[in-house]
Amino acid sequence: MTVALVHVNPESAAVWDPLVAELARAGVDDVVRLSPPGFGVPLPAGFSPTVTGYRDWLVGELERLDRPVDLLGHDWGGGHVVTTVMARPELARSWASDALGLFEPDYTWHDLAQTWQTPGEGEASLDAMFGGTPGQRAEQMESLGIGRAEALQIAGVQGDEMKQAVLALYRSAAQPAMAELGRGLSALAARPGLGIVATEDPYGGSVALRRRAAERAGAEVTELDGLGHWWMAEDPARGARVLTAFWRSRAWSA
Repeated sequence: MTVALVHVNPESAAVWDPLVAELARAGVDDVVRLSPPGFGVPLPAGFSPTVTGYRDWLVGELERLDRPVDLLGHDWGGGHVVTTVMARPELARSWASDALGLFEPDYTWHDLAQTWQTPGEGEASLDAMFGGTPGQRAEQMESLGIGRAEALQIAGVQGDEMKQAVLALYRSAAQPAMAELGRGLSALAARPGLGIVATEDPYGGSVALRRRAAERAGAEVTELDGLGHWWMAEDPARGARVLTAFWRSRAWSA
């Protein structure tokens, strides 16, 4: 019973530390963290940090695990989980994502994403975001709800490679690219799925939009009322409870 965690922007695998600790307390200790290239690990030469490039990367990672896993993706990690399960459902026993709304036809990218998608403006934005000292960057992450220890680890890997990955990924996902990918959302119903809806997350679309995407994907929905984008850091115990309940009812009993 292996759980695989996938994060992305602007993070490293440290973002999962509080949730992993809570999962261990709940008896879930076979956890693998898969770090997308550029986000806490180097960008390999020739790697394409695009929507399809990261899908193919995750397929390869899961093939190497040589067993179906329970996939959990956050932010763009949740997007990569979706595109991967749509393409290769046999690689997952179940999936959970907090980014289903990105695949709705009427999803509109948030203002910061649109800045990153704009040549010149995107570069300037990330130069400012990843500038300063690691301590200053950590303070910025803390202000968003991430713990001090995790924020310091994440700040230590933010830099030029992450900037390159962010720009390429978001520009490859400019609409109508995501709406076109969303046409295949029903393929996710081949595996038990969970749509995680943190009600105060400003980046994934409205609650109604995210619920609609989950319905098209044949997924259950859990609302994390009052939690934001980094729900796994804000209330890891609550996150662990809803995840283990889903896995035990839908995935591990199958």
